[in-house]
Amino acid sequence: MDELGIDRDLLVQTFLAEAEETFGRMEQALVALEARPGDEAILHALFRDAHTVKGGAALVGFDGVRELAHDLEDVLERLRGRSLGVTDALVTLLLRSVDVLRDSLGAAAAGAAEVPPAALAFRRRLAAAAQAAGSDPGAPRSPDGTGRGAGDAYEPAGTSHASARTLRVDVTKLDRMLDLSGEIAVARGRLGELLEQRAGAGAEQLLEAHREADRLYQDLQELIMKARMVPIGPTFHPHARTVRDAATALAKRARLVVEGEDVEVDTAVIEHIRDPLTHMVRNALDHGIEPPDVRRARGKAPIGTVVLRAFHEAGSMVIQVSDDGAGLDRARIAARAVAQGLAPDAARVSDEEAARLVFEPGFSTADAVTELSGRGVGMDVVRRNVEALRGSVAIRSAPGAGTEITIRVPLTLAIIQGFKVGVAEETFVLPLDSVVECLELPVEESATGAPCGILNVRGAPLPYLRLRDHFALGGARPARENVVVVRHGAHTAGVAVDALHGECSTVVKPLGRMFAGVVGVSGSSILGNGRVALTLDVGGLLRETLRRAARAEAHAA
Repeated sequence: MDELGIDRDLLVQTFLAEAEETFGRMEQALVALEARPGDEAILHALFRDAHTVKGGAALVGFDGVRELAHDLEDVLERLRGRSLGVTDALVTLLLRSVDVLRDSLGAAAAGAAEVPPAALAFRRRLAAAAQAAGSDPGAPRSPDGTGRGAGDAYEPAGTSHASARTLRVDVTKLDRMLDLSGEIAVARGRLGELLEQRAGAGAEQLLEAHREADRLYQDLQELIMKARMVPIGPTFHPHARTVRDAATALAKRARLVVEGEDVEVDTAVIEHIRDPLTHMVRNALDHGIEPPDVRRARGKAPIGTVVLRAFHEAGSMVIQVSDDGAGLDRARIAARAVAQGLAPDAARVSDEEAARLVFEPGFSTADAVTELSGRGVGMDVVRRNVEALRGSVAIRSAPGAGTEITIRVPLTLAIIQGFKVGVAEETFVLPLDSVVECLELPVEESATGAPCGILNVRGAPLPYLRLRDHFALGGARPARENVVVVRHGAHTAGVAVDALHGECSTVVKPLGRMFAGVVGVSGSSILGNGRVALTLDVGGLLRETLRRAARAEAHAA
């Protein structure tokens, strides 16, 4: 605190958060300006944002950031006065200025006493741009001479210019609220069990009180979850620059279209899908969208389209990234898979298998390593991050018409509807939306005691995995075992367990790093009796089941 009672650290943190939002807004506006160079509203908004950053930097004493923002203001003022024209090169310089502002702000916040040399050099570039001779603002230049930039257009569906009312909430406080709700759930579960065990003629009032507490708990839970829900739009919008930068680097032309930007999702989900979205958008530009001359030869518009779409479906958040490019080249994928030892015969690689191979670690069809591709890590990251959210990812592609990648993730990661099963003395929780049905394990299969096998379910093969063997649990097997049929994406498998305990609502807590390598586990939950139950990762279990079934089939052959 200073002599005026102002907490400077809090002031700086508030400025940093607001500045990052401002930088994102400026990037979107600059991409839009390249497509609409005569739009005065965009220019005024950019000038206001630069002025806001300058004022905030002055308030917290970040002089280097203030001076850089002032130089940016000079260029924007020349644009507003029409003494400078909007060109591709100038937009690229202005986008770079946002990067330098962001870096300089980070350095100042970290305690750097001097302005980074790169920022000083960049200020000279801005000064030179502000003093440059004006050009016709109505005729921006572009590499292909068409007068349009590489980004061309940013068209969010239903864009509103009205300011949104927002509320800043410390995520740490929200996490604590979730922890408290979890403790309430444990206490409620214990109370319910005790009341049911001792319920008699005089216990009706206690049961009613329990029901009322249960209702209040559910109201609190719903309120907390609503507080954590945020629109997906701010996560989508920065990819307007991703599309522009990638298209420029690849000598292509593309635009970004956003649909469903008002759809809300848990903040934790947002953090996990940020990197996958970047990989998918860059992949669409690198492998999907064709160069302008190729598109013209194929009867397409020279400007490609990348669509980011979000909607709710059956209690899940669905995010789609689609493009109108060349689509997956199955022959090329199959040939590369054979070369990398991922497939024995290129002729036997189906369209579905080709789509699966795209997500294999280290797989890439690029001929050379570039800044955008060639290392085989992009789509692998997508699958890992999505499955860490208990989600699934699928690809649909048509040759010459484009590719669509669909991600399905839970609306929230904190609380799930689960299905409890028992193995030995342990309890496990399966996500209820992954459970298809429950079957009794046939006597002949149970007698074998094999860790995995294949069942005949209504004439169709169903590979299954014994949870007891997978987790190396001791104890004798019961006389009767059950199989829970689970589905993940397009695949189905069975999980053999000792007992079925039924549905439950559970608070999922993350596991420590020492459990990161355990296949088939995604988190933990506290049961009503105070014991810990592991939450199962259906995607990981299903892959392990299919892998074991394939090995057993190959061995039998």
